[in-house]
Amino acid sequence: MKIFVGADYRGLELKSRMLQFLAENGHDAVDEGAYEFAEGDDYNDPAIKVATDVRENPGAYGVLICDSAHGMTIQANRFKGVRAAHCGSAESARLAREHDDVNVLCLSAHFTDFERAKEILQAFLQTNFEPLERRVRRINRLDERSDYD
Repeated sequence: MKIFVGADYRGLELKSRMLQFLAENGHDAVDEGAYEFAEGDDYNDPAIKVATDVRENPGAYGVLICDSAHGMTIQANRFKGVRAAHCGSAESARLAREHDDVNVLCLSAHFTDFERAKEILQAFLQTNFEPLERRVRRINRLDERSDYD
């Protein structure tokens, strides 16, 4: 499974550990930055990289990590076809995949330790979308008024 992973300076440590965890579990994990600690860097850059790559690689997933996960979630959702969700628990990740076919998981480095992040990520990757008619209809409506291609 191809997974694009990005973080800002606040998520750098957790991102490194998550990349190692993904590789150890046989996933094709791609590091989208940040690559070094640069206090005050913008979360937008890795979020844009990950969202673009997820959009251009059907079936791929993304993982974004910043302090609160809010900014990255907002940025990633600006891209047509990208459905990003900030998940703070495994149950939230399961529901995001099952109900909304979320393809980008956003994690808070401030509120999520590595063990919990692993649980959330595993739930995200192991859960399939349930394509009920109402869910498909709702997802299709998400891009109706998108100004981004």
